[in-house]
Amino acid sequence: MRSGDAATARRPTARPHLPFPLAVAAVIVVAASFIPLGYVMVQSIATGWDTASALLFRPRVRELLSNTVLLVVVTVPICVVLGVLAAWLVERTRVPGAKVWAVLLAVPLAVPAFVNSYSWVTAIPSLGGLRGGVLIATLSYFPLVYIPAAATLRRLDPAVEESARALGVGPWAVFFRVVVPQLRLAIAGGALLVSLHLLAEYGAFVFIRFDTFTTAIFEQYQSTFNGTAATMLAGVLVLLCLTLLVIESVVRGSARYARIGSGAARRAVPAELGWRYSPIVLLFLGVLIAASVGVPVVSVVRWLVIGGSAVWEWDAVASALVQTLGFGIAGAVVTCVVAFPIAWISIRHPGRFSRFLEGGTYISSSLPGIVVALALVTVSIRYLHPLYQSVAVVIAGYALLFLPRALVNLRAGLAQAPVGLEEAAQSLGLSPLSAFVRVTLRLAAPATAAGGALVFLGIVNELTATLLLAPTGTRTLSMQFWSLSSEIDYAGAAPYALIMIVLSLPMTYVLFSQSKKVAGL
Repeated sequence: MRSGDAATARRPTARPHLPFPLAVAAVIVVAASFIPLGYVMVQSIATGWDTASALLFRPRVRELLSNTVLLVVVTVPICVVLGVLAAWLVERTRVPGAKVWAVLLAVPLAVPAFVNSYSWVTAIPSLGGLRGGVLIATLSYFPLVYIPAAATLRRLDPAVEESARALGVGPWAVFFRVVVPQLRLAIAGGALLVSLHLLAEYGAFVFIRFDTFTTAIFEQYQSTFNGTAATMLAGVLVLLCLTLLVIESVVRGSARYARIGSGAARRAVPAELGWRYSPIVLLFLGVLIAASVGVPVVSVVRWLVIGGSAVWEWDAVASALVQTLGFGIAGAVVTCVVAFPIAWISIRHPGRFSRFLEGGTYISSSLPGIVVALALVTVSIRYLHPLYQSVAVVIAGYALLFLPRALVNLRAGLAQAPVGLEEAAQSLGLSPLSAFVRVTLRLAAPATAAGGALVFLGIVNELTATLLLAPTGTRTLSMQFWSLSSEIDYAGAAPYALIMIVLSLPMTYVLFSQSKKVAGL
């Protein structure tokens, strides 16, 4: 081989050019993601220090801060313990019916937190305060820790645990010194999601009369339309969110958890529980599912029976269902479309630019829905007035809130479509566009559908942003449920709660199935 030929053979393949329209589209999407954060910063500066300090340093804000921080500090550890324990029981022991329990433990995500709260309040009217908030939040959000913890446990190679036991380390020490450190990413990610949901939740805590920053912002905005006070409270809420993101980043660290070395990873052999512990484990799992799923379902059915056929106002129910489906489908499609340029660039052109784009999309989604809604309301009133209280603004709000759900799945789908297949299709005579549509889009379609399903699930159960942004006359399922239950018409609200749960069940199963695919099962 000649030297020139050798140089040519060693020369790396030229990096494909990044399409300019795709880059512009991605930058516009990320710029839009910074609108809520920019809104809070600009409003805070414009308020002035004297007014801001008078609004912030008052007993009411200290009370809200105390309630919110205590809620997070108490609830998150309980969710972590319950989620990890449940995941370990179904993945690492021979508990009877493990496969059924594995699915049932993800089902609480199909029950909106405000429906859970409604169910418990109608069963125990005196429920309230911090204890009530912790109970409702734990039962609603522990699956956010359980699902990633279970997925991680499935793919953990048991070789390290066996080596520790061979060196004389006891079972409990192996669990806390070997298994738990390998679950750190799953636990940190799940705990962050639980914390952000706690900061954003509105309906669940209003039912039990427990004031947090989100409930106070909404009350301030609706009762007095006091934008300045609401913005100051939103600023504190944003600081809490950013603090949580920093804490999660520190806890996550930079350690690598991928298996290296010879051999292949294998699944652990499940431990035998024996006749002594099996009843205890079954009782624990049964109580957890009964409290998180059984109570809401029984309560909804009970109110349906009490209300009889009169509660099924078919015109109102059908209208709410159609509007919810319309918002859900439109929001899912738009969110997947705007996520596509970022997902494409992150897979086909990895680098600093793609990392900046991906990181930017998490800004809005980490903020409470009420902050995103306040920002869009202000921007649409001041600069885009024809769009104020329009469907377009509602869809934009959903896209900002749920963009990462679509992005993560789209990225995974595009990664499974090698660029070589698209090039081969072009070499066989297909145009670039036709090759992209018939090869890449086809391979990425299942992951795209999963991402769209998760966005749809979020929209069906979304309440706070919808209440602020929806056009006059809009009545989605969550809005109808909230309107009737706020008037103590629990029987009238039951049909809407039941439909929301039924609509969410298939999407929750999609989320559970996606976690198994991530684990390679």
